[in-house]
This record gives sequence, structure tokens and C-alpha cells, in this order.
Amino acid sequence: MKLKFGLALVFVLLFSVHSYAQEQESAAESAERLKMQLLEVQARESDLRARLQELDESIKPENIERSLAGVGSTRPEELREARRRQLSIQRDGVVAQLQTLETSRTRLETAIANAEALAYQQSARPPDKQQSMLAAGSRYQWMIFGGGGLAVLALGGGGALLYRRNRRKMIP
Repeated sequence: MKLKFGLALVFVLLFSVHSYAQEQESAAESAERLKMQLLEVQARESDLRARLQELDESIKPENIERSLAGVGSTRPEELREARRRQLSIQRDGVVAQLQTLETSRTRLETAIANAEALAYQQSARPPDKQQSMLAAGSRYQWMIFGGGGLAVLALGGGGALLYRRNRRKMIP
């Protein structure tokens, strides 16, 4: 009975140490993951800004005319107007994407600030007795597992020897 209680206590201790360590890592990992997402959004935003500059340059009347110089038509005004409309539609799409990315960037910056604050609070929180005991247990986790494994082997070997001895006594 004492053995079962002891093993149950060891497993509960190890599980709580593991979950506490995961909680500590999760806030910092979340902040890092959000920072990576922010970098991706910023890269996408810079690509879209470059595309917007290209479109602004292409939409100028002299550039539209230059782009259609090799195209022969009886109605060049209509071709220029169609090209201008096409570039305007593309420009409006890029502007909409930029607005969406700016909103995402703002949300990510807020989430990063919150995650960093939470990680700081978790790291700055003074450990109470239970947490310090759990932290000490996590440092020596391999020793606990090793000791538990040795105890199981010793009990198993002792049980096998006891079984053999009792079996020899029963056989006349």
C-alpha cells in the first residue's frame, strides 16, 4: 500500500513539474511565434508597398501611352482608358490588402506586447514553496526517473526471488 502511494506521489509530482515548465515556456514561445508572424506581415507589407509604387508609376498618362505604343488601334483613347481602369483596379486591390495588413500588424503588435508582459510576469513571480519544490524536482527529474526505475527493478527482482523461494518450499 505504501509503495503504491509513493509511486502515485512521484507521478503526480513529475506531472505537475512538467505542466509548470510548459506554462512558463508557453508565454515566451507565444511571444516568439507572434514576432515571427509580425516579421512575415512586415515583409508582405513592404512587397505590397513596392507593388503600389510600380502601379502609381504605371498609371501616369505618359507611361500608359508608352505601354500601348506598339498596339495599333482605330480608337487609342479607349485602349488607354481600359488600361488606366485595369491599373486602377489593381491599385485599389493592393491598397485594400495594405489596409488589411496594417490592421493585422497592429493586432500582432498588441498581442506581442501582451505575451511579453505575461512572460515577464511569469518569470518575475516569486516562487512559493510548492513551485520551488517543483522547480527543484524538474532539475533532478532524471534522478527521480532513474531512482524510480531502480526501485521497480528491485521490487520486481525481490518479488521473483520470493516467488521462487515459496515455490520451492511447496514442492516436496
